[in-house]
Amino acid sequence: MSTLTHKAPRARGRKVRRYSTTDRLVLALMLGIPALVVLAFVWGPALGSVFLSFTRWNGVTAIEPIGFLNYQQVATIYPPFWPALQHNLIWLAVLALVATPLGLFLAVLLDKNIRGTRFYQSIFYMPVVLSLALVGFIWTLLYSQDQGLVNQLTGAHVNWLGNSDINLWAVLVAASWRHVGYIMVLYLAGLKGVDPSIKEAAAIDGANQRQIFFRVVFPVLKPINVIVLVVTVIEGLRAFDIVYIINKGTNGLELLSVLITNNIVGEASRIGFGSAIAVILLVISLAFIITYLVQTFRKEDLR
Repeated sequence: MSTLTHKAPRARGRKVRRYSTTDRLVLALMLGIPALVVLAFVWGPALGSVFLSFTRWNGVTAIEPIGFLNYQQVATIYPPFWPALQHNLIWLAVLALVATPLGLFLAVLLDKNIRGTRFYQSIFYMPVVLSLALVGFIWTLLYSQDQGLVNQLTGAHVNWLGNSDINLWAVLVAASWRHVGYIMVLYLAGLKGVDPSIKEAAAIDGANQRQIFFRVVFPVLKPINVIVLVVTVIEGLRAFDIVYIINKGTNGLELLSVLITNNIVGEASRIGFGSAIAVILLVISLAFIITYLVQTFRKEDLR
């Protein structure tokens, strides 16, 4: 009695690619070097900050472990912390609820290929190529109390950047000016990738333009929405350059990033204390991003 051996049939027309040693070396270098750079310059300092936040260290003397004392002092006996946290949350809210929707609105308009669309794209995107430090310098000139363009056009004599009751809102206009262009480009790239046939099918079914966008197009932009969320949270919570250029983050423009710099850099360096504020800022950032991602993918799984 013979034993029959069955061999799995080979897929016809499919070639199994074998990587040579050189190919594997190139792939390892292309993946390994960026991974090492990220570990060294992103996750390394982040984990280092977490460790230092539980210590007392001025960068010269020996590191002294002190547990949660830095966090306790930040929340109880450090007056600038709570105003700075409030300012950061206001900053994030304005970017998320005003600047981001405006960037989306501009992207939708420019996606319709209106006349001069290339020109408008360039105009709105131009602030993005400028650093926040340069944006702060430009708007310092525009807000100048004596010769600023804003007061010249309005006929007012307002100290936009010196008045602690209004300077945060004035700076947010400048930050939003830059943020809108960035969001516009991200959404415009996403809209260009939407299949026109799905919009045509929705129109045939009787959907109007508003329904087509919110019920058909916008859900397709989920990957872009995730990127926009991450960018907006980062821009809202790490803001530093623009307020530091204006008045070094004082007199109503206190932000967490400024407090971190003031505590870590300087003669009275408190690296552990500044690291505790940095960890708090990191936790807040991750809380927004992770919550959004969990809600987004949970809805996707329920479909």
